[in-house]
Amino acid sequence: MSEAAAPTPRPFSVLLHAQRVWDTELPDFDPATAPAAPVPLFHAWFAGAVAAGQPEPHAMTLATADADGLPDVRTLLLHDADERGFHFASHATSAKGHQLAARPYAALGFYWPSLGRQVRVRGPVTRCTPAESHADLHARSTGALAAALTGTQSEVVESVAALHRAADAAWERARAEPDAEAPTWTRYVVEPAEVEFFQGDARRRHIRLRYRRTEADTATGSQTGPETGGWTRELLWP
Repeated sequence: MSEAAAPTPRPFSVLLHAQRVWDTELPDFDPATAPAAPVPLFHAWFAGAVAAGQPEPHAMTLATADADGLPDVRTLLLHDADERGFHFASHATSAKGHQLAARPYAALGFYWPSLGRQVRVRGPVTRCTPAESHADLHARSTGALAAALTGTQSEVVESVAALHRAADAAWERARAEPDAEAPTWTRYVVEPAEVEFFQGDARRRHIRLRYRRTEADTATGSQTGPETGGWTRELLWP
């Protein structure tokens, strides 16, 4: 008996357009109930994503610009969100580290499809102190330390075998020296100038609430919009 023929792969365009989004009940979001500042709302939405079973809700995209002003993007993990801003960490010698040194401004994106929610953040980036960066690294797992001690991030590696050798050595060192230094490891904070909260709707009546950091008019002392505590809240067309 001959073996059954393998199914013919569907053309990419057919496969792509067969996908559906939000085949589940999505939560309501009333922007009138939103807090005066964005971080408390972010905390609430993050807790909601965790409760909904969203995998890796702390994963986010980080967009920077290179020396030519061209955009660059990657996915990494959020380390904190507080009154200072949104925290992440990397090597100062990595591609993103060099880009942030030259152009200290970034954008972040969170997407929680289980709830049809996105959060976008834009703002200047500052470096934390060496002590904070050291504490950040050593508050994480042995694997995170091993990764920080493996090779030189973003540099060319000669082979997968070389990567494995360096990773094995880094794991051994991380286990033997849990307080080992990774001198270029740096914690960064995106200080939000804008934060947008997007709540998807199956009928495409998406709610977009943007917070913009504002300052009082120097001449009149007045501010426009429903602003409280240095933030203006605005609804955007989807």
